[in-house]
Amino acid sequence: MKADPAVQRALLTVAELDKELTQLAHRRRNLPENAKLAEAEAAVRTAKDKLVEVETLAGDLDRDIRRIERDVDGVRKRTERDKALLAGPGVSARQAADLQHELETLQRRQSVLEDEQLEVMERREAVGRDVEHSKAALAAAEQAVADLIKARDAALADIDAAEAGRRRDREQTAATIPAELMAVYEKRRSQSGIGAAPLVARRCQACRLELDRTALASLKAAAADEVVHCAECGTILVRTAESGL
Repeated sequence: MKADPAVQRALLTVAELDKELTQLAHRRRNLPENAKLAEAEAAVRTAKDKLVEVETLAGDLDRDIRRIERDVDGVRKRTERDKALLAGPGVSARQAADLQHELETLQRRQSVLEDEQLEVMERREAVGRDVEHSKAALAAAEQAVADLIKARDAALADIDAAEAGRRRDREQTAATIPAELMAVYEKRRSQSGIGAAPLVARRCQACRLELDRTALASLKAAAADEVVHCAECGTILVRTAESGL
């Protein structure tokens, strides 16, 4: 196959643009923001679970407080009733003794309930602080996710813009190269990832191997417009002033 040396050099421009596009695609797949975002989203889930846990505990304690309040209220009403009966007329000595015994029992019961109430309220206060702390932690975790999404989207926008520019340049350059030569280039690129490379200091820049004397002699003898390939990897090899031939 024949191609003007200038056309062959244009093929190197296409190869360089393809390399940059590959690098951009790799960057897209491996954005550090994606890994950080996955960690941040996991932190949000953990924070939500913690908030549910402490809110559930707070709800349980609130129910306990209401139950104890009802019990205390019941004891107080019973105490008031017994005191009214004890102070009323027509109470026998036995009834008075029974009422007095019940009043003492109610007093002990009220004391126990009030102690329990105080303990539960102190626990509820501590859990309330945990709830507020968990809400703040969740808000911070959600903000971190939002910040990372913003950073990721900005990075993707940069990549999109760079890819669009490289593709535009590639299309313009590829349009100057004969379709037959581009077909050979594309076939080789699909096989090894590199369709064309320069020969620099007797070394193929695709496989990075230095060519032997026989291969170099063959390249030196080939006409300048002859499309040649690396004897080691088969890539289209473009000869330049730096080839060392």
